[in-house]
Amino acid sequence: MTTPATPPRATIIHGYGATPKDHWFPWLAERLEERGVRTTVPALPDTDHPDPDRWTSAAGAALGTPDARTAVVAHSLGCLTVLRRLSTLRGDWRLGTLVLVSGFVAPLPAIPELDPFIAGGCDPTHLPARIDHLAVLRSDADPLVPASHTDHLATLLGTTARVIPGAGHFLADDGVTELPEALGAIRV
Repeated sequence: MTTPATPPRATIIHGYGATPKDHWFPWLAERLEERGVRTTVPALPDTDHPDPDRWTSAAGAALGTPDARTAVVAHSLGCLTVLRRLSTLRGDWRLGTLVLVSGFVAPLPAIPELDPFIAGGCDPTHLPARIDHLAVLRSDADPLVPASHTDHLATLLGTTARVIPGAGHFLADDGVTELPEALGAIRV
């Protein structure tokens, strides 16, 4: 007798100052649901004054223990939050897909109030061995997260960032309300 496969699921983690209803998050969630992927976009606490421990805990509650049928998509500060959470997981776990959009692990000159997220450190170099599909996306003109920061993160993860021309910081204000590149990177 065979055990039925775990149904595919995805979690989309927003960034600083955002909500689950902002930017491209609802569009991506809807596209994934249409494909039969149960998708959640949790609201992280106090989004305008994020606390690293509270955000990591909330992301952890939303993610649970990932498996090969799990996809995680994160934006900006959500990327660092997810990386911090995955770095604390113990035991035998695997993640089907991780998509990081405008990610960083170094202080941002434009947003020094996020430095507490960096202070605890985050070394993601061991994570690629547990992730089946990994994509890092950045814009060629992000006013908040320098290209060098996202490129550095991609290097730490053993990959190269894919550049999306003219996407700014991937906000609705930048005209980004759909993100087909993220959808295309998901394999669960």
